[in-house]
Amino acid sequence: MPLWTIHHSPGVFTDDDKASLAGEITDRYEKVGLPRFYVVVIFREVTAADFFVGGVSAPLSARVEIAHIARHLPDSASRRRTARWVGDVLAPYLERHDGLHWEFHIDETSEELWMINGLVPPPARSDAEKEWARTNEAAAY
Repeated sequence: MPLWTIHHSPGVFTDDDKASLAGEITDRYEKVGLPRFYVVVIFREVTAADFFVGGVSAPLSARVEIAHIARHLPDSASRRRTARWVGDVLAPYLERHDGLHWEFHIDETSEELWMINGLVPPPARSDAEKEWARTNEAAAY
């Protein structure tokens, strides 16, 4: 499951931006074989009074936390490629704001610490996972 939590200053994303970005993110993961419902994107608006960078209020900022659980990147080249993709997908939404400070990071969490609707997800690339992707829902397997 990729979980993207996007902390941002007010006005950085419109409702249309949010829907568009969440769709782009989901489409990308679907292309590598993940069920669409594995992808969760949460937008959290944070005021300048609650957003600090380097100990100083950051009135125009975005910080993206990404958790990869369903898949892990196997090597340095894959990690760099993924970081470039994340930067490329975020840049059009963020770089249009002059003076915006933005950054992201990706954590990889053990799939053994993950459940959906009380079910342990099927092994990666298994027939059961392919069925979850086909039906776009979790089911006993």
